[in-house]
Amino acid sequence: MSDLSGERVTLTAGGRLLLDGIDVAVRAGSVTALIGPNGAGKSTLLRALAALEAPASGTVRFGTVDAATLSGVRRARIAALVEQDANTDLDLRVEDVVALGRLPHEGVWGGPLKERERIVEESLDAVGMSGFRGRRVPSLSGGERQRVLLAKALAQRTPLLLLDEPTNHLDIAAQLSTLGLLRRLAAGGATVLAALHDLGLAAAFADDVVVLAGGRVAASGPVASTLTPELIRDVYDVDAVILPHPTSGRPVLALDLPEIAGAEREGSR
Repeated sequence: MSDLSGERVTLTAGGRLLLDGIDVAVRAGSVTALIGPNGAGKSTLLRALAALEAPASGTVRFGTVDAATLSGVRRARIAALVEQDANTDLDLRVEDVVALGRLPHEGVWGGPLKERERIVEESLDAVGMSGFRGRRVPSLSGGERQRVLLAKALAQRTPLLLLDEPTNHLDIAAQLSTLGLLRRLAAGGATVLAALHDLGLAAAFADDVVVLAGGRVAASGPVASTLTPELIRDVYDVDAVILPHPTSGRPVLALDLPEIAGAEREGSR
């Protein structure tokens, strides 16, 4: 089990400031949702925290270790990143893509075949894709490809899992299944940081949230105390009502659509 942190992380590209002195901490064994408007810097921060983008200043730590001091192979044994727009158009079988997750552990010469096959099968089963192992990746739907990429990350067997919009392209049942899997992984000791577009899903499944706005952290902390109507209004410029779920007690968001609310107020006069 390992936590993940960034201290004063600043990142620029083409003379543009993308991340501005970000401090972030992801608790070991938790699910943390990374949220914020489009262009807030979520994908960039994920790449920086996975040590795939070197910050202009600041430090990323895997536990107590400075990630910049680790070799690429060692980093890949600790942290796995599933990107939102990763290239999955290679004409490979699903099982071969998932098996690529074993490279940091096996090297180019490979490892024990039975162990690799077992891990690949377990990873595909975890995301509900066991029946697709022989399919060619270009024949899959966007949601199916997304789950294959998640299975590849699971096959890496890392204590840190970073995900950029893991519910992208998925239907409702697959979204809930995926987020349920992330909760089970965290319960088993994994540390999960997931960028989520859907505030309702973030509220329902995450332990903590990190809220980005304009390349800075607007707020962070436990979901219940951090994701407030005031914060949502400030960051997203929309009004929201937050209620407890009738059975789980988890926060449930109801967004107020201005044109509907205005029409209803007019109709009640």
